[in-house]
Amino acid sequence: MDVPARREGTEDTLEEPAVSVTSHETRPGKVVFTEQNNSDGWIATDLIVDLEP
Repeated sequence: MDVPARREGTEDTLEEPAVSVTSHETRPGKVVFTEQNNSDGWIATDLIVDLEP
């Protein structure tokens, strides 16, 4: 993961481009997360935790 660059002597930071992650339910209860333009990396899980209260 790249860290945004910071200019010396200023408080300005350069923003990192947004990363697009999508989820796909491959079968009931199985979800795969993929990153846009990265077909080599993915995460599969049987358990998803909702971060919203």
